[in-house]
Amino acid sequence: MTIDPSVFKAYDVRGVYPGEIDEEGAERVGAAFIAVTGAKRVAVGHDVRLSSPSMAEAFIRGALAAGADVVELGLCATEMLYFAVADGGFDAGACITASHNPPQYTGAKMVTAGAVPLSGDAGIGEVGRIAMAGPPHAATPGERSVEEGLLGRFVEKCLTFVDPDAIRGLRVVFDAANGMSGVYLPPVLERLDIDAVPYFLDPDGRFPNHEPNPLLPENREFIMAKVREEKADLGIAFDGDADRCFFIDDTGEFVAGDFLTALLARHLLARTGPAPVVYDLRASWAVRDTVAAAGGTADMFRVGHAFIKKRMREIDAIFAGEVSGHYYFKDFSFADTGLIPALLVMEMVATTGRPLSEMIAEFRARYHISGEINSTVADAPAAMQRIRRIRERYADGRQAEIDGLSVEYDDWHFNVRSSNTEPLLRLNLESLVSEADMERRRDEVLEVILSG
Repeated sequence: MTIDPSVFKAYDVRGVYPGEIDEEGAERVGAAFIAVTGAKRVAVGHDVRLSSPSMAEAFIRGALAAGADVVELGLCATEMLYFAVADGGFDAGACITASHNPPQYTGAKMVTAGAVPLSGDAGIGEVGRIAMAGPPHAATPGERSVEEGLLGRFVEKCLTFVDPDAIRGLRVVFDAANGMSGVYLPPVLERLDIDAVPYFLDPDGRFPNHEPNPLLPENREFIMAKVREEKADLGIAFDGDADRCFFIDDTGEFVAGDFLTALLARHLLARTGPAPVVYDLRASWAVRDTVAAAGGTADMFRVGHAFIKKRMREIDAIFAGEVSGHYYFKDFSFADTGLIPALLVMEMVATTGRPLSEMIAEFRARYHISGEINSTVADAPAAMQRIRRIRERYADGRQAEIDGLSVEYDDWHFNVRSSNTEPLLRLNLESLVSEADMERRRDEVLEVILSG
């Protein structure tokens, strides 16, 4: 049996297969999940990774042994799992996936009723403790069955966010990266009158064309080139488990996640009227300013899907966005989805007749952002020491420690935080002065991070 304690992360279970977690470990996690949640009826799906079918089967065995009835979803995107749990009234659910990680990884994203996520300080830690100790089995095992018709219901739900007939006359490049969006894109594209140029739609757990993480520049070079080559209106790339999407504008340039958050917030607020919108503390002030101008209430919160979803429920936010390409919708159980923002952006471009580059131009002209810059650190104490040096160096700025260290001045600001999953310090910085000022400030903060 292999189950390394390090696989229990801030937002999910994730590790290398089989060196850090194997089938016996997954069986223990499945049983521990039931012990922690008390769930009686559970939905379980899995992504396309080569290890996922056997890991899902093991997780299901554990859940059954712990006394829960399990409904198997089979191959499904993470957002399909969220929809299945909420739509089907399940007590809990799990998707066996390692999200955007390379093919050798495995893991699980777990939720309770209503698609409320477990996180490191709200369930995952306890799942880990019980799994490591050996979870108890119920006197009467649960029963298993197979879900029918999930894909069709999921697609219909997502299409309610737009007028499908209005999405027409566009040329759109899609990059599924051989991940899970390849499951739901074909039936969606059948409903839209667009000239779709799809790449890598066949789900393949080896991810033979490139890693399924478009947040990394090297993984979006292909789609950027194809948008230019095809003279497309836009490009849309998805990560491995398809709960994130990324946009390339009509000029072949990448659209930053915070700028896309601002654009979607404005669009949704125009429909709903005043309402709260949540955004993560790494984001450009474009989000704050755009939400306020549209009559909404901008609510800055800490990074991470479990925290964002909890905050959305607390303030009844209609929408939330993260720099990392996660977009959340109140009417989708406050969950993140890659398909709904893709549909909304296509609808915006089609109905306004404005190129995406033109929509984003105002943000690019005013808000000069660094993007996320990662610096390797030896360990947590080393990271804390570097953050302490930054705190002292920028003591004259307005400081907050919601998640790492955020420092604000009147015309620039930055956040430095430790990664929840890797030995990295992450810097996001923005200047309202100019691109040159942003670069100068960025290099100055990086020098403090890297010194000593």
